[in-house]
Amino acid sequence: MSLHLDYSGFKTLLLAAVMPPAPLLALAVWGGWRLRRGRLGGGWMLGAALLGVWLSATEAAGELLSRAIGQPALLLPAQVDALRDQADGAVLVLGGGVRGHVPEFGAGAPGALTAERLAYGVWVARRSGWPLAFSGGIGWAATELHQSEASIVARVAAEHYQLPLRWAEGNSRDTRENAANTLPLLAKDGVKQIVLVTHDAHMRRALRAFEAEAAPLGVRVLPAPVGLLDDGLSSFSDWCPSTAGFERVRYLVYETLAWWAGR
Repeated sequence: MSLHLDYSGFKTLLLAAVMPPAPLLALAVWGGWRLRRGRLGGGWMLGAALLGVWLSATEAAGELLSRAIGQPALLLPAQVDALRDQADGAVLVLGGGVRGHVPEFGAGAPGALTAERLAYGVWVARRSGWPLAFSGGIGWAATELHQSEASIVARVAAEHYQLPLRWAEGNSRDTRENAANTLPLLAKDGVKQIVLVTHDAHMRRALRAFEAEAAPLGVRVLPAPVGLLDDGLSSFSDWCPSTAGFERVRYLVYETLAWWAGR
């Protein structure tokens, strides 16, 4: 059997090597090897790696990393209410992954990130009175998908939330294509403002792509991040490993790498 390593396969392999906990485990192995051979610094390397593994699975580390990167401002409910007086806007939710088939539903369903974004987008759309849009196709690494994210979310928005999408863009493979494909579609229908819904970790990268495309079209972009925490540092449990903490740290590291890569 031959192994065909295309772009998606290379990306998956590269991310596995650079995302936590892989670099920390490699450091632990190196430190243990140096310690066993009596080489200088082995114990410190091993200790630092183990501490890093612990912290990389905590909400506290995720919160500190989020603050270091720069957290987007929260869209307050009062700001959403103020949009009711304006009739030239749309609420745009960005895709964050879907499951192609969920056995209990017998159909595809939004992944955790997309579900959280969609729920907030629906809330903003209903409170503001603005129509709802969604952008998401089949990502570069989502080789198992046969339906676009937009087609799955369009069904869920209509069936589960009783709020059909006004626009469903399903050809984008990444954030830059989300902006390039969706903004002209909205501008053509007279949209002058968008509330951009995505996670706080992804917002910086999304704004870079959307503001570059929006400026020539005369469209204003208002960020509406989800996933922000009230604190994330003061509780003892914030400093203990958890599934949520591990997922948040990995997502923040992923978004930082994607920002540096210009994707």
